[in-house]
Amino acid sequence: MDHRLKKNSQFSYIYKKGERISTDNFTLFVVKSRFECYKIGFSVNKKIGKAHIRNKLKRRLREIVRKTNVPNFRNYVLMAREGAEKLEFKNLENEIKRLFEKYEKRA
Repeated sequence: MDHRLKKNSQFSYIYKKGERISTDNFTLFVVKSRFECYKIGFSVNKKIGKAHIRNKLKRRLREIVRKTNVPNFRNYVLMAREGAEKLEFKNLENEIKRLFEKYEKRA
């Protein structure tokens, strides 16, 4: 099952209508959805580095989200901030899990 958001209009909608939860290195935008499976998009700004660095970060984030228990009936955009590319995989994993836990407590 492909859980990715791909269209610019989907990202724009989530930015405008979504709830925002932040940590030091990431911001998570969340919008409720009527579909059971979740959809997630990754946003990595050019300030973070060259293409190979941004792509590496996105690959890592995809793998972390795949292994994490992400709540259904929601659409997400995970936006990386400057400094996220310097974190090691384990630290990235901990921060992403903490971000979703923080959202679960709010919801």
